[in-house]
Amino acid sequence: MKRVCAAGLATCLLLFPHAAAVSGPPSVSAASAILVDAESGRVLYEKDAHTRRLIASTTKLMTALVAAESCIDLGENVTVEYADTRTEGSSLYLQVGEQITVEALLYGLLLHSGNDAALALARYCGGDVETFVEQMNQKARELGMADSHFENPNGLNADGHYSTAADMARLGIACMENETVAKIVATRSITLGNRTFVNHNKLLSQYEGCVGMKTGYTQLAGRTLVSAARRDGQLLVCVTLSDPDDWRDHAALFDYGFSTYPRQVLATRNRDFRMLPVAGSLVRFVGVKTASDVYFPLTEGEKVRAEIELPEQVQAPIEAEVPAGRLVFYVGEEPVGETPLVYASSVRRDAADKRPPIRELLKFFFP
Repeated sequence: MKRVCAAGLATCLLLFPHAAAVSGPPSVSAASAILVDAESGRVLYEKDAHTRRLIASTTKLMTALVAAESCIDLGENVTVEYADTRTEGSSLYLQVGEQITVEALLYGLLLHSGNDAALALARYCGGDVETFVEQMNQKARELGMADSHFENPNGLNADGHYSTAADMARLGIACMENETVAKIVATRSITLGNRTFVNHNKLLSQYEGCVGMKTGYTQLAGRTLVSAARRDGQLLVCVTLSDPDDWRDHAALFDYGFSTYPRQVLATRNRDFRMLPVAGSLVRFVGVKTASDVYFPLTEGEKVRAEIELPEQVQAPIEAEVPAGRLVFYVGEEPVGETPLVYASSVRRDAADKRPPIRELLKFFFP
């Protein structure tokens, strides 16, 4: 079943001469930091990224993600209750009995970092705050955030409320994949009802290509920041925890990531790949093509090996777009991406089978 490009299981060595030269990473002030290519999950930089730390209001990314997934109708009205207003720190100054939409609460949560908005969303979307926090922890498990636990929806300091830079990068990627959350964190300012929300994330205006996410601060946690930037189709997610110079550090890490690990095309969707011999049909060959695009960030000099898995011959009938095999890419021994290889056209079997045997033809001429 398997073949490699120059001999048997086909293995091809791919070189990418336009990949940037590797330069040293910047020095950052953060206690913990990480830079991740969102599409591939490749870690481009990390510093003490798996140590559990307080995360302050970057917690609200999880609050927003769970709320956006559970409260689909953003136009729903939420009636503010007394318990929603009983919180410290940054606030929208919600009034008891006030009616405010889920959408406005989400913007107030992510742009203004309202702790009261977090409580109102948690109560409304979860039924009560405790149930909603359980949903936050369940979502963390689903995302593989093994070193994270949430005790509240707003990020105020609490025993048992923690995460890591690596886990927060996972959360950041999930938020960018959620259309509602991604749109909100990229918004610089918006007026909804009688409130205007202004994004606290200075990188939106200071760094070209920044597409959001969330700031945080408490005296114990220090400055925390999750951010994302996109350039030439490549999305990077950066996290710093306890970082007194986070704006500069994020800009420097993004520059490093984009210049040192540019996104490279390994495969292009619908590209003709090769022809396979066909048995059982007058059609002697069928084309095989790639089914999806494959990208991966590479430094200069990194070599990509492609392994091709295809049969030596295929038997008619054949249906177009049905998988024939796959193309798997490796850097060293690590798989970094793959695409199915599918048949480019259909082939019927009946053409070859309906031809009369030679002895039957001879009987016709020599009865």
